[in-house]
Amino acid sequence: MLEMRQVGFSVSDDNDGSTKEIIKNVSLKIEDREFVAITGPNGGGKSTLARLIMGIEKPTTGTILYNGEDITNLSIYERAKKGIGFAFQMPVRFKGITVKDLLKLSYGSDLTTSEACQYLSEVGLCARDYVNREVNASLSGGELKRIEIATILARKPQFSVFDEPEAGIDLWSFQNLIRIFDRLHKEMDGSVVVISHQERILNIADRIVVIAGGEVLEQAASEDLLPKILSDSLGCLYHADAEGLSAYGKDGR
Repeated sequence: MLEMRQVGFSVSDDNDGSTKEIIKNVSLKIEDREFVAITGPNGGGKSTLARLIMGIEKPTTGTILYNGEDITNLSIYERAKKGIGFAFQMPVRFKGITVKDLLKLSYGSDLTTSEACQYLSEVGLCARDYVNREVNASLSGGELKRIEIATILARKPQFSVFDEPEAGIDLWSFQNLIRIFDRLHKEMDGSVVVISHQERILNIADRIVVIAGGEVLEQAASEDLLPKILSDSLGCLYHADAEGLSAYGKDGR
């Protein structure tokens, strides 16, 4: 279980020296084997919350616990060793490292070409065309996204965080994403947190958490909260502009 207790995160404005609160006193629990979708208007703090879970950013205030242990000050590497995995909204390129090398690092031990190809096939990539390619600028954003998800599958983390995984991928790959989340959640017996605006992802989650203005505005079982989101009946709570609220449309944009 991962628990955030009264977590806050602020940044300083270099121009005038003021401080801006990005995350405000958030308390949130993600239970073992739970699939949680975090949604909300653009700029509301969703991605920052995900980065705090992974340790990419450190809270200004509050505590983060994982399986009862305080991990607030642990590094990304230390959190990864404890079983937390993270997929970036914009995956990182690694010049000089092949796709197989990256999968091997994620797997944690030697990985055969056949095993590497299996993980690539699961995310819809023709393995023989990718396994020996460098993870560099020759790959598109969608290809990088799928390779990164393959590394999550190879890692088999107990707790997986995906920051807008649907960004930059085609419809066929999106269909595969749904299956992959289901596998991580059920077959691998792990917890999954997905930052998303997509109705289909919100629909398969156990619970939806709405974040806006750096705060948790509402959370409930998906079947209870999703109809309210789609009908915009929560709009009065978001204090967001029309562009932000459009994220809740059925097309997911």
